Amino acid sequence: MHTDQDQPDQTAAQADNATGAQDSGSDSMPSLEQSLRQAELLAQEHHDAWLRARAETDNIRKRAQLDVANAHKFAVEGFATELLAVKDSLEAALGNTSQDMEGLRNGVELTLRQLTSAFEKSGLQEISPAGEKFDPHRHQAISMIDSTAEPNTVVSVLQKGYLLHERTLRPALVTVARAKN
Repeated sequence: MHTDQDQPDQTAAQADNATGAQDSGSDSMPSLEQSLRQAELLAQEHHDAWLRARAETDNIRKRAQLDVANAHKFAVEGFATELLAVKDSLEAALGNTSQDMEGLRNGVELTLRQLTSAFEKSGLQEISPAGEKFDPHRHQAISMIDSTAEPNTVVSVLQKGYLLHERTLRPALVTVARAKN
């Protein structure tokens, strides 16, 4: 006894048999449907690999941005730590009311040495160019004066300058020897 539900299954089986009969004659050549399925699977694999690579690239970019942001945020951490000792010394000097002038002077000199040490550890160098040739990249001339020194030589330093890892942070304010007429 056949029902209406059995007929579609039989029709599909007959179609498969007919396709199989056609394929049996050409075993070396896959059918177009098989080639299409293989190509679709391969395309899906490539698409999935591309999506994973894209996601990983986005994650790397986000991590790098976070690392750069943290580097900017905490770049002065070492310098700030060094300055804490200087601040502590200044507060101790202000808190000690029984010091004489010599003791206060010694405390200030110690604090200055701590600050100089912190500067050196952080790559901050002092520019004190007295007697050197004027360098517009590191010096700012405030005035020119008549002098026995060679022309364009720094005669006096009004304010020291500073370099941060060989980059001018603040130029030294100087007076420069004028060329003789």
